[in-house]
Amino acid sequence: MDTTPAAAARALVDAVEQVVRGRRAAVELVATAVLAGGHVLVEDVPGSGKTTMAKAFARAVGAGFGRVQATSDLLPADITGGGVWDAGQGAFRFVPGPVFSHVLLVDELNRTSPRSQSAFLEAMEEGAVTVDGVRHPLPDPFVVLATQNPVEQVGTYPLPEGQLDRFAVRVVLGPLSARDERQVVREQLRAATVDHLPPVTDPAGLRALRAAVRDVHVADAVVEHAVDVVRATRSDARVLLGASARAAITLVRCAQARAVLEGRDYATPGDVQALAVPVLAHRLVLAEPQHGTQATALLQQEVVARIVQQVPVALPR
Repeated sequence: MDTTPAAAARALVDAVEQVVRGRRAAVELVATAVLAGGHVLVEDVPGSGKTTMAKAFARAVGAGFGRVQATSDLLPADITGGGVWDAGQGAFRFVPGPVFSHVLLVDELNRTSPRSQSAFLEAMEEGAVTVDGVRHPLPDPFVVLATQNPVEQVGTYPLPEGQLDRFAVRVVLGPLSARDERQVVREQLRAATVDHLPPVTDPAGLRALRAAVRDVHVADAVVEHAVDVVRATRSDARVLLGASARAAITLVRCAQARAVLEGRDYATPGDVQALAVPVLAHRLVLAEPQHGTQATALLQQEVVARIVQQVPVALPR
């Protein structure tokens, strides 16, 4: 039995694809972000499989799954938890909220208020939440898969740049082929649902995979190319605010994760180029605001794709 990191990573992708049919590229991209230690923003219309994908990853890694349905009246305490009076003890005791899960699905994140959106910032960046002045560490690993509908804008709050910058990748699922859609319907009729998906690893195994990702060799030329691409987003005439240094770090880390998925112990400039759009596009603030989330995303992707074509690969010294 192959027990290499590459085999374990492929087993994770294969397991999720058993219930998320016809979306191999999207599943691999989510796996790349998860292995890199990042969080994922999934954009697509309702019914496209976003929830199924999040549940499938939680099941495949044998991890606890939590869900928050974002609404305009959602409070930070609904996410983090809070103090509840314990009459027997004569004191308040902390009751954890859904954020205390290995995999947290935040459905329609842009439907909740900025105040509640900010409750996720510390969790995503620090792996902990602070409630009533007390810091509570979250389970390790901790992954947020947040969704938003790019079409419907009524009653939504645009995600701030600081929050968008904390998502390693933005994934757009896209439509299924007719063949895959028929297969999805048949499997649902046979009750072949995500709840029947057996785990292929556990949280400790995922931590080991993340350690293997960090051990992937990254040559100076790869780092230089990643930084050049990120810096080019800041000088593009169509961009008001380009990608940050955090984006460059994430881009290189995701390149390492992609190398593991492909069975390599080294990252290449090709990894950087393949991941630039999903890692960088959602972080850009455009000089001319577009009408709607979908139009904004399309132009962001176009800008990054053009930059990738124009920025030369640094030659090894």
